[in-house]
Amino acid sequence: MSYFDESIEVKGARVHNLKNIDVTIPREKLVVITGLSGSGKSSLAFDTIYAEGQRRYIETFSAYARQFLGSLERPDVDKIDGLSPVIAIEQKTTSKSPRSTVGTITEIYDFLRLLFARAADAFSYETGEKMVSYTDEQIKDLILKSFNGKRINILSPVIRSRKGHYRELFEQIAKQGFVKVRTDGEIVDLEKGMKLDRYKTHDIEIVIDRLKIDDSLDNEKRLMESINTAMYHGDDVLMVIDQDTNTSRYFSRNLMCPSSGISYPNPEPNNFSFNSPKGACPNCNGIGELYVVNEKKIIPNETLSIKNGALAPHGPEKKSWIFKQFHTIAQRFDFSLDEPWKNIPEEAKQMILYGGKDKFTVESKLLGVTRDYNIDFEGVANFIESQYKSNSTSLVRWAKDYMDKVECPVCEGSRLKKESLYFKVDGKSIADLVKMDIVELGNWLKNIDERLSEKQRKISAEIIKEIKNRVGFLLDVGLTYLSLNRSSKSLSGGEAQRIRLATQIGSQLVGVLYILDEPSIGLHQRDNEKLINSLSSLRDVGNSVIVVEHDKDMIERADHVIDIGPFAGKHGGEIISEGTPKELRLQETLTAAYLNGQKEIEVPKKRRSGNGKKIVLKGCTGNNLKNVDVEFPLGTMIGVTGVSGSGKSTLINETLYPILNAHYFNGVKKPMPYKSIKGLEHIDKVIDINQSPIGRTPRSNPATYTKTFDEIRKLFAQIPEAMIRGYKPGRFSFNVAGGRCETCQGGGLRVIEMNFLPDVYVECETCQGKRFNRETLEIRYKGKSISDVLNMTIEEAVNFFEHIPKIYRKLKTIKDVGLGYITLGQQSTTLSGGEAQRIKLASELSKRDTGNTFYILDEPTTGLHFEDIRVLMKVLNKLVDKGNTVLIIEHNLDVIKTVDHIIDIGYEGGKGGGQVVAKGTPEQIIKDKKSYTAKFLRKELK
Repeated sequence: MSYFDESIEVKGARVHNLKNIDVTIPREKLVVITGLSGSGKSSLAFDTIYAEGQRRYIETFSAYARQFLGSLERPDVDKIDGLSPVIAIEQKTTSKSPRSTVGTITEIYDFLRLLFARAADAFSYETGEKMVSYTDEQIKDLILKSFNGKRINILSPVIRSRKGHYRELFEQIAKQGFVKVRTDGEIVDLEKGMKLDRYKTHDIEIVIDRLKIDDSLDNEKRLMESINTAMYHGDDVLMVIDQDTNTSRYFSRNLMCPSSGISYPNPEPNNFSFNSPKGACPNCNGIGELYVVNEKKIIPNETLSIKNGALAPHGPEKKSWIFKQFHTIAQRFDFSLDEPWKNIPEEAKQMILYGGKDKFTVESKLLGVTRDYNIDFEGVANFIESQYKSNSTSLVRWAKDYMDKVECPVCEGSRLKKESLYFKVDGKSIADLVKMDIVELGNWLKNIDERLSEKQRKISAEIIKEIKNRVGFLLDVGLTYLSLNRSSKSLSGGEAQRIRLATQIGSQLVGVLYILDEPSIGLHQRDNEKLINSLSSLRDVGNSVIVVEHDKDMIERADHVIDIGPFAGKHGGEIISEGTPKELRLQETLTAAYLNGQKEIEVPKKRRSGNGKKIVLKGCTGNNLKNVDVEFPLGTMIGVTGVSGSGKSTLINETLYPILNAHYFNGVKKPMPYKSIKGLEHIDKVIDINQSPIGRTPRSNPATYTKTFDEIRKLFAQIPEAMIRGYKPGRFSFNVAGGRCETCQGGGLRVIEMNFLPDVYVECETCQGKRFNRETLEIRYKGKSISDVLNMTIEEAVNFFEHIPKIYRKLKTIKDVGLGYITLGQQSTTLSGGEAQRIKLASELSKRDTGNTFYILDEPTTGLHFEDIRVLMKVLNKLVDKGNTVLIIEHNLDVIKTVDHIIDIGYEGGKGGGQVVAKGTPEQIIKDKKSYTAKFLRKELK
């Protein structure tokens, strides 16, 4: 066995801040790469090892295929030996499409569709009876048996319960040679010009044949021909009527209800897909939700008149066609546009909002003449709806301001056609199964074989085995509380990553190198064990697993640990220790100091009791919350804890934050259901700092996000040389024409489109990535051009701008939250989740705080090393000391042990959660016997 079969050798890695490092990574082991945030962990794992693995894979393609791919840039590394195929499982890879769900990502939904298409029983949505389908032979035998000796009519149903006069249809039927039809239960002869009442609903059948049933061969032959003709005209459905009793019976080649005659097409997997026209609900196109116009958003204030802007989309009166229409409507219904909206007649309101056509005459008493007026008005609400359906993004965004998102009333959020919901396996429709959480689904699948018929068991054996496996993997990575219909855009980074991990475990590949980016994010300590076991099982089947991680348990369970440091940014990028976790503890590094207990995040000697005021939220019932009442003591640091899926985000992000945001800033997001809230007068603003990226384009960077760049541009515009040339601040923006390089339009990069593959970015050859043109770069402040300033690290910039208070204050805050190593112009898309969140935090902290602000942070420790957490907690404690309230949703015990007040939600995730298990100081919480958080917190507080 060669040396390379046992290890991956990286020589001379210099990507980003890596300082020409050499590292040996053992194969088929669980390897953890740790170190301070920004020290170069991701640069080694993703930008070096993964990037090279991907590049080599693409090089195996033919030259013809590679011309479409372009060549991926080789990472700055001398050589990598022993590299096997690489799969990266990052945090940023979930789809934001409303059509993507947990079921579609994990492919469980695809197997369920197959199961329902092949093994489900169909039921009628009219009568609830089981649907039946027959072959032509079976139909012939049934008719001979059931109607022996009787006179029957064979008919083809062509129209069912629809309005219309159907003159053309009758003419068409006559041309085909038929002489009789049955309309609304009565058989009549076809006549020229025959038609029905167009405003009533009708049933029409063609009379194909009238015969007496006996056992003669001629009769059988004639019956078979009649069945074929009836099926052809009746879309695979025919109807038989007993002439004596006038009772009818339906037969169909498709699935059909024996009583009412409604038929379903034979099921295919597509019939259960909400992404296919065959299965999607026609009302909401398979999204499950609709935007509908909200009258209250169109008329927010009923005391205003139309003239003064009662109709928000149109504002106060101006000279326009629409206001002429309002004047005409006012004349018709005899009111004035100066009257408050609430006093306008109801009929007029309906016409203004929903439109209408009307003619009326007005008599002029002065001139003694009459004038005719025509009203043909679309209506404000209808206009908003038509704009929402337009192709223009800006118009759609405008329309959405006056609309609400509601569950589709037709499919009730199930996304599927009515027919698809009446196919059942063991009494459950596919919509019932995707609503269950994973634990429930697992239990339903347990003994499913015993509840199926012999035929169903045979057909579904392989499908059910696959579904059971995949559900088992989701349970193994701690995602017990998710349901398959959960939209993938509502998943946190950690959840999305663990779903992809479960999918990978399900693929059962061997000999692959997996690289994961902090899979423990958003996972309670209780479920951490499951995750580590899943990673170990990937390793045990013969894969190499590299995990970029800060979690103590993960580091201690690893086979090999690589610590990168000693600090962040350009002060990092070196291997400061490597070996087993035991060997790591013997080193003198920051990581080792925290693992050994030489350094620790200290527990405060005294907990703050707050300012005596509190916000009281009562009766929360959103998602899985069970009528929760909760108090938030103000002037303290509050920790909201609980296992994943217990309802923390529903309580804080979906209920509390929208209420506060609507109260202080007129936010439009609708909170989840609750009964009452008290104490809002005790705070004066709310700030939410979550993990969404700070910008989705390469043009966004820390300088633009924190608005520091505005001040820097103003400063450059005041330099004498710039004033002589007449440059304004806009000259120094890379987003507008003038000062930027026009070849790359200020991006510094050119995009090479790759048709069916991700675009490739190359440095702009005109400005060499500097973003600005030569004239702009000639303006220098203290010898530095605007491009040089964007390339400075925050640390350098703090010293460089120390005499400019406006700029200095913002940059100093970014440095204080531990981000001194990033550059001002670093693309937002390259920042890790933890870095983006701290830039948001710094941006909010640099604003003047009022001492009465309520901060909400969702897992701020994402991507942070123990030392980074210590720095962060120092900043947050300063905020609370000034009188503000900081609420943190968190699993990290280092944070939980330092807060003043804990609200623990549980007991389990999903349906087993949704109640407050314990509340109080950490010391009070640890006395609770049932709380999972208490169990792990006890060890920390010893």
